[in-house]
Amino acid sequence: MLQRKIEQERLSEEEQRISDRRKGYTAAVFFSVLVGFSFLGIKVSQPYADSLNILCYRYDFAFAVIVIMMLAGIVRTNIGSRPKGKLILTAAFYVGFMALQVAGLVFATSVEGAIVFAIIPIIVKVIASIFLGEKSTWKENVFVGLSVSALLLMILMGAGTLDMDPLGAVLLLLSSVSMALSNVFMRYARNDCRPIEITVTIVMLGFIVFNCAAAVSSIINGESFGDYFAPLMHPQVFVATAYLGIGCILLSAHLMSYMLSKMEAVKGTIFGNLSTAISIVAGVVILGEPLEWYHIVCTLLIIAGVIGLCLSGGKKTASEIKEE
Repeated sequence: MLQRKIEQERLSEEEQRISDRRKGYTAAVFFSVLVGFSFLGIKVSQPYADSLNILCYRYDFAFAVIVIMMLAGIVRTNIGSRPKGKLILTAAFYVGFMALQVAGLVFATSVEGAIVFAIIPIIVKVIASIFLGEKSTWKENVFVGLSVSALLLMILMGAGTLDMDPLGAVLLLLSSVSMALSNVFMRYARNDCRPIEITVTIVMLGFIVFNCAAAVSSIINGESFGDYFAPLMHPQVFVATAYLGIGCILLSAHLMSYMLSKMEAVKGTIFGNLSTAISIVAGVVILGEPLEWYHIVCTLLIIAGVIGLCLSGGKKTASEIKEE
């Protein structure tokens, strides 16, 4: 009887683990699609507002929705009782990633930025191995390398001449490291903080930081309070930044935090490469950009790398074994 009970408990745990992974992968797919179409919102907004203002609007919309949901009782958090260090560091690295990205793209092109960001899964893999003890099998390393290499090849094939400013390269690299650290900390905090609590902290910190930066910029440039909101008077900018804020910050940060609570850091992060591939393919389909043979081949290789990584089993971390 005891043996049968133990076996049933093991089966139940295994079923729960499989269910969690399925939920994590479902969240990852939605994350990839949301972020993959973010380039449309950015393209629509850029003629009317600078990068800092667009970033502020994004966090304004995300913050407004969070406040409304909290007042309506849809979202409930208990941030006060959570480890402050984990929450603040996770949010700070996420916000730092966006700040460094905006600064870096002043000195580099979006193509150059995409090249640097393509290596984030490799950075996550190294950091997660050191700080979380997440070890990879040789199969997983192959699939990570396949996805990263295919994305880099796709970007480079369509880039033409590259001549990146050294300052831009440093800022973008720091941005990638900051994103990697944020992902690792989301994974690290999974047992102490709920995904929604991490999301709320990210949104609130970003709202404060970027609006303070915009206020300082407005004072320096002699702009009025009305100048801040002027771009939002254009319906297309309002809709685009609402999508960027609600879909690509609020929902995507929550989905990223959720899926990193269900899967290893590198497996969650690799879906960022899938988002970039979706952006490139969507540009072809929606904006009528040229479709080249390497778009098709590299996209298939990226998808193969992501699927292969998800299906390949890695070694359990020390913390996971202890939890069991």
